[in-house]
Amino acid sequence: MTSEVTTSAAGFWYGKDSRVDAVDVLNALRRYRTAESSAQRRARESLGIGENALLALRVLLDAEKTGRTVNAKDLAEELEITAASTSALVDRLVRSGHVVRHADPHDRRGVILTATGASMRDVMRVLDELDSRAVEATEHLSDDEMATIIAFLDQMARVVDDVDAVQGRSA
Repeated sequence: MTSEVTTSAAGFWYGKDSRVDAVDVLNALRRYRTAESSAQRRARESLGIGENALLALRVLLDAEKTGRTVNAKDLAEELEITAASTSALVDRLVRSGHVVRHADPHDRRGVILTATGASMRDVMRVLDELDSRAVEATEHLSDDEMATIIAFLDQMARVVDDVDAVQGRSA
C-alpha cells in the first residue's frame, strides 16, 4: 500500500504541494477499512467461523489474559447481541471445538466459556500482532495529532450511528 495522496479530481495528478481535501481523507479511511476487513476475513476463513464468532473468541481470549471469566450473558453484552443469538453462537463455537463450557465454581447453575485450540490462538496472535503494529504506527504522532484523529473518528462513528438510526426509523 502506498502513502501517495489521491486527489478527488479523477484523471488529474497534482504535485506534492496540492491541498488534501475531505474526499482524500475519506478515501484514506476507506482504504484502511478495506485492509482491516481483509485481515479480519482471512482470520475468520482460517478458523471457518463468522464475524460474531471471531469477535466472541477475541472477547474470551482477552478475558483469559486478564484473569476474568465470561459467561453467555457477558458475551451477549460485549457483542451487543440478543441472548438467543448468543446461545446459537456459543452452540456453534462449542460444536466446532473453539469454545468449551465449564461449570462456574461460584454459581452452581452458571456456565463459564473458554476458548480452545492452537490454530485459533495462532490466528488471535496474528490479530494481536496487527494491533501492536497499529499502535506502533501511531506512536510518532503528537498529542494534538492524536486528539484530532480521535475527534475525527468519533465524529465518523456518530455519522454512521446517525445513519443507522435514521434508516431504522424509516424501515
